Amino acid sequence: MPARTWVPPGPYDLHRTLCVLRRGPGDPAFAVRGGELWRACRTPAGPGTLRLVARAAEGRVEAEGWGPGADWLLERLPELLGERDDPALLTARHRVVHEARRRHPGVRLARTGLVLESLIPSVLEQKVTADEAYRAWRLLLQRHGEPAPGPWDRLRVMPEPRGWALIPSWEWHRAGVDAKRSSTILRAVRVARRMEEAARMDLADATRRLTAIPGIGPWTAAETLQRTLGAPDAITVGDLHLPKIIGYALTGRRGTTDEEMLDLLAPYAGQRHRAARLILLSGVTPPRRAPRFPVGDIARL
Repeated sequence: MPARTWVPPGPYDLHRTLCVLRRGPGDPAFAVRGGELWRACRTPAGPGTLRLVARAAEGRVEAEGWGPGADWLLERLPELLGERDDPALLTARHRVVHEARRRHPGVRLARTGLVLESLIPSVLEQKVTADEAYRAWRLLLQRHGEPAPGPWDRLRVMPEPRGWALIPSWEWHRAGVDAKRSSTILRAVRVARRMEEAARMDLADATRRLTAIPGIGPWTAAETLQRTLGAPDAITVGDLHLPKIIGYALTGRRGTTDEEMLDLLAPYAGQRHRAARLILLSGVTPPRRAPRFPVGDIARL
């Protein structure tokens, strides 16, 4: 059981840094138990599981690994935890951003170095509610993933590319995934090696690589590369809620469009995703005027 310790270069918040990798409260590949954070994933070396614990008093993060991918994960632990990220590059231009950074000084942008791990659940989140996408991810991993290495049998590792390709159409349907999204995932896993190469590219080249696949647009690419690259400027465009939240937080006005959001974030060029992340952490959101969208279930059709 290999292990590694990482010492953050300043204030550090393990949970808020890595929570963006969690796909809903029942994510089979990510869990929090007490003060421990567990992550199971498929690496180039095979399945691996990480157990992470922040020792605030000692100023360090301790990690243990299991499985063929353990060494790969531990070798890249500092990158995962945000060592290559520099929050100081953002200059706060709005009070809400300044206050969010003051209250959450330990938040960094995680860099997984894995593409499909973030791409597939991002495709599942296209044009549906978060609850629908989380349910689909949970069911697909439970039925077609494999038990994660290590002592916690609740965790699952997502299928390898060929495993995704072998999922029959009725299983996608049972998980509530329509043909458009499942077809996009199948196109991506057929060129898995080309997709994973994006983890070693800059943001612009990685975006072009991902969006060359029909069904993967700027929204999906940004959601993926925010996690894969820890890209501070990968702002999500085309989201139903994000422009409205950012517009309300920065101006107090409702109904902000994507174009208006980009204008508001222009002073944060190079750091727009980080600025958006801080705004979301501020908790400033427009009051709800309508009920939530109902959760659909195409599996019943």
